[in-house]
Amino acid sequence: MANVLQPGTGPINGDAYLPSTPDTVSWGLLPTAADRPVLTVDPGSTVCFDTVSHEGLLADQGGDPAAFFGAAGIAPGLLLADARDIGAALTHRPDRTGPHIVTGPVAVRGARPGDVLEVQVLGLLRRAPYGVISNRHGRGALAGEFPIPPHGWPDGQPVPTVSLVARVDDEGRGLLPTGDGRAVRFPLAPFLGIMGVATAGDRPHDSVPPGPHGGNLDIRMLTEGARLYLPVQADGALFYTGDPHFAQGDGEVSLTAFEAPLRATLRLTLHRDPAVRRLAAELALPYAETADAHLLLGLDPDLDTAVRQATRNAVTFLRARHGLPPAVALAYLSAACDVRISQVVDRVKGAHFVLPKADLADLGPGPAADGEAS
Repeated sequence: MANVLQPGTGPINGDAYLPSTPDTVSWGLLPTAADRPVLTVDPGSTVCFDTVSHEGLLADQGGDPAAFFGAAGIAPGLLLADARDIGAALTHRPDRTGPHIVTGPVAVRGARPGDVLEVQVLGLLRRAPYGVISNRHGRGALAGEFPIPPHGWPDGQPVPTVSLVARVDDEGRGLLPTGDGRAVRFPLAPFLGIMGVATAGDRPHDSVPPGPHGGNLDIRMLTEGARLYLPVQADGALFYTGDPHFAQGDGEVSLTAFEAPLRATLRLTLHRDPAVRRLAAELALPYAETADAHLLLGLDPDLDTAVRQATRNAVTFLRARHGLPPAVALAYLSAACDVRISQVVDRVKGAHFVLPKADLADLGPGPAADGEAS
């Protein structure tokens, strides 16, 4: 059907195409240095990924996407074949892994630890006209208050997951039924919640908490045109992606946002020059930019600590890129920049400082930038 991008159909842009199949994904675990790539590309290559959302496939939703979405009125012809295949072929262990379906890893030739992998988001196409927003027992910003127990529910028993199926309306907006014949409509801004590189060693990491490897960053500003910079930890970088969203509010307070499948075209560029490697080492976390702003991240189980880390990294960035004295950088951040909450639901919470590029355009690299590219 015209509004469904099944695997291998419709516009596929890029030097390589990577569908999500049982052989090219992992369910709930992130790649490590010990994993074999499912695709290898040269630096600067563009890769088209078909990503699949985990929502609708999970055990607490019945483990049968046809039944789950059918109950919400989604016609069988609107189901994605790759979602059905993954759900049928792979066994998910929610007690041991995260929920996300992760596509990859993709090796970038020549990437070595200490390099920086730039991921440029060239295109994001909706693969289906629907998705899911869920709230689960013990999760989300209001854990213990939501989900609301059904009338007569036994005390102390896990409350059933609430999964609401949202749609895309004819004007390209999100449509969330209220249950009484009305609907909330909101703008869409697709992005990939998970983009990351393999961790060093061979110890598996579940897909929920983000970290220096990137992973489940859930930064809603990483839409088309954005660039994410990931410090490489393993040979080949071993890039992966997943957790596609049609929209998300800062915080993602329910636990998930408008989770829905995307076809993503990404350019993978390798940076090896000393200035970029030095900046990445100082920040010790990914960083990003949009057309209008630089994004400096903070990640920690404690949100206050995450905000402090984002603030330190913003000060470090302003010194390294533009030669601002730290006291001046901190004053500028306080006077003119926003610190935003990425998410508060992934065990490791996220914050990011937003530095408007227009404010910095006249500064140049500055005397302390030591040749850093802008």
